[in-house]
Amino acid sequence: MAPRTSPLFDTATTLGKIVAFLGISGLSGVLAAGLLVPVAAAAGAGASASIQFFEELPAELERDALAQPTKILATDGSLIATLYEENRQPITLDQVSPNMTNALLAIEDNRFYEHGGVDLQGILGAVANNISSDTTRGASTLTQQFVTNVLIDTARQNGGEAVFSGSKTIGDKLREAKLAIAVEKELTKDEILEGYLNIVPFTGTTYGVQAASKYFFNVDAKDLNIEQSALLAGVVNGTTYYSPELNPERSLERRNLVIGAMLKTGKITQEEHDAAVAKDLSLKITPTLNGCAGAAQAAYFCDYVTHLILNDPAYGETPEDRKKVLYRSGLTIKTTLDPRVQKAAQTAVNETANPETTDGAVGHSLVSVDPKTGNIISMAQNTRYRPGEAAGDSVLNFNVDQYADGNPEKSLGGIGGFQPGSTYKPFTVAAWVDAGKSLNTVLDGNKKRYPENDRWTASCLQGGAYRVQSEDGLSGYFPQNYGDTNYGPATVLRGLAQSLNTITMASAKQLDLCRIQDIAYDMGVHNGKSKDGEPGRLTVAPSALIGGVEDVSPLSMVTAFAGFGAEGSVCDPRALTEVTAADGTSYPVPASSCKQVIPKETARGVNYATQEVMKTGSGSLLEYGGIPMAGKTGTNDQRSQTWFMGYNSGLATASWIGNWKEGNTSLSGLQIGGRVYPEIDGSLIAAPSWARFMQQIPGLYVGEPFQNPPPNIINGRPSVPFFGNGQNGNGQNGPGGLPGVPGGILGGPAGPGDDNGGNNGGGNGNGNDDGGEGDD
Repeated sequence: MAPRTSPLFDTATTLGKIVAFLGISGLSGVLAAGLLVPVAAAAGAGASASIQFFEELPAELERDALAQPTKILATDGSLIATLYEENRQPITLDQVSPNMTNALLAIEDNRFYEHGGVDLQGILGAVANNISSDTTRGASTLTQQFVTNVLIDTARQNGGEAVFSGSKTIGDKLREAKLAIAVEKELTKDEILEGYLNIVPFTGTTYGVQAASKYFFNVDAKDLNIEQSALLAGVVNGTTYYSPELNPERSLERRNLVIGAMLKTGKITQEEHDAAVAKDLSLKITPTLNGCAGAAQAAYFCDYVTHLILNDPAYGETPEDRKKVLYRSGLTIKTTLDPRVQKAAQTAVNETANPETTDGAVGHSLVSVDPKTGNIISMAQNTRYRPGEAAGDSVLNFNVDQYADGNPEKSLGGIGGFQPGSTYKPFTVAAWVDAGKSLNTVLDGNKKRYPENDRWTASCLQGGAYRVQSEDGLSGYFPQNYGDTNYGPATVLRGLAQSLNTITMASAKQLDLCRIQDIAYDMGVHNGKSKDGEPGRLTVAPSALIGGVEDVSPLSMVTAFAGFGAEGSVCDPRALTEVTAADGTSYPVPASSCKQVIPKETARGVNYATQEVMKTGSGSLLEYGGIPMAGKTGTNDQRSQTWFMGYNSGLATASWIGNWKEGNTSLSGLQIGGRVYPEIDGSLIAAPSWARFMQQIPGLYVGEPFQNPPPNIINGRPSVPFFGNGQNGNGQNGPGGLPGVPGGILGGPAGPGDDNGGNNGGGNGNGNDDGGEGDD
């Protein structure tokens, strides 16, 4: 005889169906614990154990703050970017359309305002439905659903394992039921409904009714109509299954079911019902773009800001803690970015080297700071902010260092800079002036070879000197000007204006190399790829003085040139002005921090020389608005990295264009903005791009006229050319004349308009203008 099955568990019987349903819904324990204890007790002694189990379950729902998007804002309050793990915009219940609450309650919990968290009447109705038909109907109240969503959210935030519908055990469902009862005692009905509407997911990373309203219909939750409300109320039951994007027919059917429920419960009239079901879905998908890839402006500045937050222990002890704050705490990050200047910079960059018409290896960036504060005003780049290897795509920031303060645990997302070329020469001029020497001192600019073991003063090196050591031990050091041109004697002033390498070397030979590097370092110039725990100083060597050794980031260079513009006061770069979280927490941000690094008179001497670049040198043909301006072009030996630094007391800007993928491969022959150039230097592309940028911001950050240095810095005492111990390159010692200076001593004026000014004068003051600008 076959064993007899208990009718209590036989799903073929009415009682078996009841018990099976109660198990599936998670409410059998609730009933056993109080609602139907007598019935359950008749079935066996296990009831008392069920009651004890129920009583030992948690009776208080722990709720973490809901994740909210972070917004990064420009100085005028305009949006730079939104960052989030969950796109949620919490609102109060009075900001939700009554259509929405009516639709939700009609389909999910019509007795919401009558039960105490667990609805016995709803359970029995669901039982009757499931017994009498082939369809199943759940019995979870809106309060229970709220509890479920809170538990999932808490698990997600704390790294726990979330339990979703369909995988819940009886214990999970019992816990939710008991917590629902507890929540009803703690919160009002309206507070529960508001909490549910803010926490529930609608699609993908869109959470809460306000974000969903904006996403699906581009309206606020308060303006939802009947059919829009019904669609959203239907979606919460299965965000993928009923997705109007993925499954529009199913979503429409579900929406109309909700509209029918609204009619049945008396929330709408028959006329409203008929009008609503006759409408199509009428979607207007409007996603809130996430992260710096979806930035409204300044994607690479956005990236820089996120790295600043993630590196700062004020936002949490661990990187994970800081990431949670950044992406879930609803920060409002106010920054220094001026959108007017940013737009001009991005326009200039795009016009110069649009990724659609530019070789993928060619990068271009413009970064500007306010010399008075260090505030980063703009940060533009020609690549698209996208990961991957496609031409024109990169998430690497061309403007900044690889690591903050050389700490490899604090990435800045930067590529780490490029060789600065002749933009580094003003630091030699600064050391020259600081040593009490004059700009009109005449030096020997003839080509010369510094022999093996030649001594250069360098107080920071062993023995107090740098010794020339070539790779073959024989060649010595032989710096050349552009085109291997021999210029003869020239003043230090003209040497900078025309970027003569030989004059830079003749200047440095009379100085302490360490002092030159100290000035550069103190003004903010350092190795952009430093990873030894501090910003690395550049190599102490003659070749470093023309920017041919380590890589330096544009932000580092512009910080230093801004220091010249501020007459020797150097300000730390600053991007953040205020950071507050949605809960009111305020986070510290660095105040403007400036320090007088070199004397004002020294800075004025440098500015006097760099203004000459704009008057007679490589910047003389640039059209930038007729305001006081100083500058310096730069090109490295391989012509793979080109620069222009333009500055005054109101704004300093670094314009860089170079080969970011193959740092030592020339730009020559590569397409840039639809053109191919046989030879490139800083005056050809980087400088005109800066000029186009400046033309777009008239009246902004104009600055004050430059102050002249004391007369002794300009003129000093007349001097005789010093020829030193080097070997003359080709014996041409007959320079031309320079206006305002006796002819036959200093050489003729530069040929304007490019980076290759200079001459091979014949001694009569009329030299030709086809020489070269060093390795610029």
